[in-house]
Amino acid sequence: MNFEYFSKNGNILPMQEATVPISSIEYAYGFGVYEAIRVSNGVVLFLKEHLDRLAESAKIIELAHPFSESFIEKAILDLVAKTEARSFNIKILLIGGTSKEESQIFIMCFNPLFPDKKLYKEGAAFTTSKYERVYPHAKTLNMLQSYMAYKKARSVGAYDSLLINNLGNITEGTRTNFFTIKDKTIFTPQEEGILLGVTRKAMLKAAIKNGFEIVQKNIRLDDLKSFDGAFITSTSSKIIPIRSIDGNIIYESPAENLKILMKAFDCYLAECNGILV
Repeated sequence: MNFEYFSKNGNILPMQEATVPISSIEYAYGFGVYEAIRVSNGVVLFLKEHLDRLAESAKIIELAHPFSESFIEKAILDLVAKTEARSFNIKILLIGGTSKEESQIFIMCFNPLFPDKKLYKEGAAFTTSKYERVYPHAKTLNMLQSYMAYKKARSVGAYDSLLINNLGNITEGTRTNFFTIKDKTIFTPQEEGILLGVTRKAMLKAAIKNGFEIVQKNIRLDDLKSFDGAFITSTSSKIIPIRSIDGNIIYESPAENLKILMKAFDCYLAECNGILV
């Protein structure tokens, strides 16, 4: 679907006016933060959590701006109300300026790239890349190495690339969070070294409600065979099982407890009305 409007600093404008000046050094150098939010049947999912993370990302890179959380929330809801579609994704770009007052916020709608349905049943292929982000808890526009890793993964038919830090541990995907599962225990990489995804947070809430235990643990590639399965989460994909890494099949099919978790998370999303509970 083509979207006709976007929001700039709280003003709804035609999409043809959605431009960033090439003279913007801040944008060119990636001095900005962003969020991607899912809208499902007109409901903005986990809006508070996304706005909290946007604020935290800006704080981490010292991006001063004049926009309050309530201002940004109203701008989002105004745009959603102006949009005819009921289900789509929203992207927020908060771009810094030479002063607090010169910072700008852009909000736009776009069509999500939904995964092939067979990936949920069979699992997806992944590659690996040696890379760790400088500010793990900040969702910044400085995405060159992540982009290159993702592009390489897609060129060989993989869904995403898993990032390996300098200690040899898997941290996350280029745009996904990573987990393993053993029986009814979910293992997540140490939180200080990863982006704390909103879908990740929602999945963990759903998991706990359904009797799963959560453990933080360093996970290496060589460890994967000791688990029943592995999976990723993201805004558009929800939960996707991992089947192969770098061309090597790790899990022939999703583990039974992973299938249970996937169904539980689908139910959670259907019943939560966009609020993390």
